[in-house]
Amino acid sequence: MVQYPLMAKADTILSFEDASFEYGHNKPILDEVNFSVRRGTKTTIMGQNGAGKSTLFQLITSGLQLESGNVNILNGVSIALSRQVIPRADMELTVRAFFEKCFPQKIYDIDPRIDEVLEVVNLKGHEKMHQRIVKTFSGGQQARLLLASALIQDPDLLLLDEPTNNLDKAGIEHLTQFLVTYKKTVIVISHDAEFLNAFSDGVLYLDVHTHKIEQYSGNYFDVVKEISARIEKENRKNAQLAKEIQENKDKANFFANKGGQMRLVAKRMREKADELEESKVEVRKEDKTIRPFIIPMQEGIVGEAISISSFSVMGKNHKPVSRKAEIVLKKGQHLLLRGPNGIGKSTLLESIAKGEAKGVKIVPGVKVGYYRQDFSTLNFEDTVYQSLMAVMDKQIEETMRTTAAGFLITGEMIHTKIGSLSEGQKGLVAFARLVLEKPGLLILDEPTNHINFRHLPIIARALSEFKGAMIVVSHVPEFVSQIRIDEILDLEK
Repeated sequence: MVQYPLMAKADTILSFEDASFEYGHNKPILDEVNFSVRRGTKTTIMGQNGAGKSTLFQLITSGLQLESGNVNILNGVSIALSRQVIPRADMELTVRAFFEKCFPQKIYDIDPRIDEVLEVVNLKGHEKMHQRIVKTFSGGQQARLLLASALIQDPDLLLLDEPTNNLDKAGIEHLTQFLVTYKKTVIVISHDAEFLNAFSDGVLYLDVHTHKIEQYSGNYFDVVKEISARIEKENRKNAQLAKEIQENKDKANFFANKGGQMRLVAKRMREKADELEESKVEVRKEDKTIRPFIIPMQEGIVGEAISISSFSVMGKNHKPVSRKAEIVLKKGQHLLLRGPNGIGKSTLLESIAKGEAKGVKIVPGVKVGYYRQDFSTLNFEDTVYQSLMAVMDKQIEETMRTTAAGFLITGEMIHTKIGSLSEGQKGLVAFARLVLEKPGLLILDEPTNHINFRHLPIIARALSEFKGAMIVVSHVPEFVSQIRIDEILDLEK
């Protein structure tokens, strides 16, 4: 596999030319980056959490400005961005008002257009769909609304930022099929490898260490394999050079001690060693993964932690329906909550976490660790330092910093406001908090959202080994399959 050749200008819809960008003076994102995107292609953006993938989209849409260089967009090309999450300010809007915001001027025939795009994203509603408030939709339904808000603009270039987050299996399948047949240009950020591999024909790799972008052709898995093979080859080359360098240095030292003409030979040996040193290639660092971790269980938990005798779900016409259950979770027992988008999984988890769910009883004294899919349990105005210290019974800074480092929270990031972090970094902070919190009952709502796929096996192992009670919601079967599940509650049945 080779890197993309420079594309003909007629084929190019978007290009970055010697583009550099940084946040402040201490957080470089792009360093003289060059790449181009051809019309009609489906391109994936890869990179570690915090590398700047979403920032790249903001530079394309002019939400941010380059420090130097150019973003070149073909004249007349329209762009629409489907973000990771709906802005909080938009949560109070009606569906109609939410879509009206997509246009600079009033659209008089917008209702039929709304109906058309809702059909495309498989979000069918009742007769008052246009009047519904955005915040009343589930996380998965909001993900579909985000996609629909981009599609209604009928853009030439569609930017999708983590479009599978919160989507159930049917939603992901529907989106995949849509992208396979979609004729226009698409650039996608996602951590869902299987999803990406279904339609990608090129990859832009944003290297968090060098701040460069490498461009590859081929599908997602091919590119991952290519990068790994290249790193291995470069490491082998450098190992061989290191061996030759040491041999020349040893010879130089040997001849230098002989004196006379041998000193000239020693000088040539040292020069050869220097030449070989310069021949070493800079090996691209592999994305770091978080360290293996455990979530300690609250001390003193004995036997039963939570019981569920009844619960409420959303039935037809968006009306709550009560269901019976006979579930008792003891220490060490794990429950999987399952059901389609919109049935009320997140609502149920939130009411349980708050102790407000009718028919659900948490044993007094049991500490609840709650991982929300939108990270709203985090105070976005707090620094990471403040957020992590706040959940500790004994505030020992060394313990906090060691835990944080395991989740790649180091350097300046520890003193950064949570609201300034990427969504993936917020997720890692949320997991670090759970480790420091030591809950007796763990409640997790879509814990794979925004998280780099390299981290997921480590997170799955930690959840599987959690010795307290646990309730988890996840639409990612591969992730769930790696977790010990003792009981399943299907909200649809």
